[in-house]
Amino acid sequence: AITHDSTYIKIQPFVVLTYYAATSFAITTHRIFNARQLFLVGVEKTLFVATVAAGAYLLDVGLKLFLPEPFAFLVTTGLILWFAVSLNAWLDSVFRFYPQATSARQACFLAAQNETKSDQMVKAFEKILKGWGQTDSALILSGDKDVSGGDGGEVSAGSAILSTMAQLRWATPERLSRERPSEERLILGRFLAEHGLGALVIAEGPALTTLIGVGVGASRRPYTYPQVMQLMELASIMESALERAHFSARVQHTEQLATVGLLGASLAHEIRNPLVSIKTFVQLLPTHYQDPRFREKFFHLIGSEVTRIDQLTEQLLDLASPRSYAAAMHELHLVLQPGLELVAAKAADKGVQFITDFQASPDLVCTDPAAAKQVLLNLCFNAIQAVDEHGTQGDRWVRIATRNVPGGVELAVSDSGPGIAPEIQQRLFQPFQTTKSTGFGLGLAICRDILANLGASISVDAPQSGRGATFRVVYPCQVSSS
Repeated sequence: AITHDSTYIKIQPFVVLTYYAATSFAITTHRIFNARQLFLVGVEKTLFVATVAAGAYLLDVGLKLFLPEPFAFLVTTGLILWFAVSLNAWLDSVFRFYPQATSARQACFLAAQNETKSDQMVKAFEKILKGWGQTDSALILSGDKDVSGGDGGEVSAGSAILSTMAQLRWATPERLSRERPSEERLILGRFLAEHGLGALVIAEGPALTTLIGVGVGASRRPYTYPQVMQLMELASIMESALERAHFSARVQHTEQLATVGLLGASLAHEIRNPLVSIKTFVQLLPTHYQDPRFREKFFHLIGSEVTRIDQLTEQLLDLASPRSYAAAMHELHLVLQPGLELVAAKAADKGVQFITDFQASPDLVCTDPAAAKQVLLNLCFNAIQAVDEHGTQGDRWVRIATRNVPGGVELAVSDSGPGIAPEIQQRLFQPFQTTKSTGFGLGLAICRDILANLGASISVDAPQSGRGATFRVVYPCQVSSS
C-alpha cells in the first residue's frame, strides 16, 4: 500500500516462515519462553525509539531557529544522548526490567570488597541470590579443578553433574525435561530436584570451578532466558571474587610456610642464648652455692631467662595459630583499663613516665576485649623498651591517647624513643622485623593480623627527626557485615 510494489506481498510467506522458525529455534534451544516478557520488551523499545526520535526532531527544529545548523546538530546530539540514557533507565524501572539484577550486581561488588574470607563471602553471595530470585534457597559450590565443595554438598570433577554443566553452561528443570534425555542429564535433573533449584549455572576460572544455583521463586514460575543470563553474569562476578579470596588464602599459606622456614634457624638461636646462661650457672652452682650473692644472681637469672623463653614461645604460637576473636560493641576505655594498670606498673619499674589522654567521646567501638588488651600491651611494652634503651634521663615517656575519627575511634601510642628508621618502616608489620636489640620481631605482625580479623587497622606515622614512634590503631564504630 505504501510502495505499490507487489514484491513485498510475494515475500510475505517467507517472512512469516522465518519468524516462526526463529521462534521455534528459541523455544527448542533455550527451553524458556515468556511471551509476556517479549511483548513488554517490544512495547518498551517502541516507546523508547519513538520518544527519542520525536525529541531529537523537535529539539533540532527548535535550536535551528537560534543557532547555525552545525552547532544545532551538535547540541541536539549531546542533549538527546543524555535524554536517551535517562529515559532508558526510567523505562526499565517502569517495566521492571532487570532492577533486581542491577541491585544484585552492586551488592555482589560490595560483598566482594567487604569480605576477605571465602566462607564469609559465600554466605553473603547466597543471601544476595535469595533476594535476586525471591526464593528461600540458594547454592554455591566452589572449589579447585578436582572438586567443588560447599555447604550444599560436594561434587567431584569426574561426576556427570560437572561434565554436563560444563557442556550446557546452564540448566533448568524445564530445559532438561524438554531436551532429549540421557543418563547424565537425568543425574543433573535429580541434583536440581534434590536441592530444590530452579536454575543452575557454572563459572570456571583459572583455579576454581563454581556452581551457582537459585531455588524456585515464590511465584513458582520458571526462570526466563534473560533471567538465566543475569544469573550467569552474577556467577561471573562471584567466581572472580571467590578466585581472589582463594589466591589470597594460598598466598597467606605460602607466607606461613616461609615463616616456618625462618623459625627453624631463628628459634634455635633465640632459645639457645638463655639456655646457655642457665646451663653455665647450673654447672657453677655446686661450687658457689654457699655464696649468697651468687645464689641471688642465679635465681634472678633463671627467672628472667625462663620468662624470656616463655614469651618467645607464646609469640610463636600466636603467629602460627592465631586465636579466635569475636567482635562486639564495647566501650574502649573500659576495655583498655586492665591493660593500662599493667603498662603503668611496667613503666614505673623502668622509670618511664606514663601519660594517658583519653578524649574519645563516645568511645563505643566494635572489638574483642582480649584482642584489644593484647594489642595495647604489645604496643606499650615495645614503646617502654624503646625508651628504656635509648631515651635520655630527662625525656623518658610513653603516651596513650584516644580520639574520635570518621567511622571509628583512634588509639595512639607514642614514645620518646629514637623512632623508626625509614628503611625498615615499609617492612615493620612483617614477621622478624624489629628495631630493638632483643626480641623476635613478631609482635607487630601479630597485632596486624588480630586487628585485620576485627575490621580494625594499624599504621605508624612517618619518621621525623628528633621524635619517637607513634602507632595508630583505628577501631570501627559498627559491627562489620561479616
